[in-house]
Amino acid sequence: MNFKIILSLALLLMISTTTFAGFPVERKAIVTTELNTAEEATSELMSPAAVAADRQTVAILLWLFLGAFAAHRWYLGSPILWNIVFILTAGFFIVGWVIDGVEIITGTYPGL
Repeated sequence: MNFKIILSLALLLMISTTTFAGFPVERKAIVTTELNTAEEATSELMSPAAVAADRQTVAILLWLFLGAFAAHRWYLGSPILWNIVFILTAGFFIVGWVIDGVEIITGTYPGL
């Protein structure tokens, strides 16, 4: 019985590693030109997934589902020590978690 489980897990591992990113990702090139003194053109490659999910939406989802682990604070670049204190004090005794949510939703959080 153990042999079947080990064989199944080995097969799953082989399949999952070979299919990782096995599909083409379409990229759109967005070119913006600015008239600087050097007259340089800047370009930025954006994938469809990056265009669809903006920073505020991701922060709201992280705050909602992983807020107890300060995932939204890590994502938005808050200081490491404050993030650790946030985790140890259960989101600053839940009051800080609510304040972070209001600031993220309104767009006034410092990392946005």
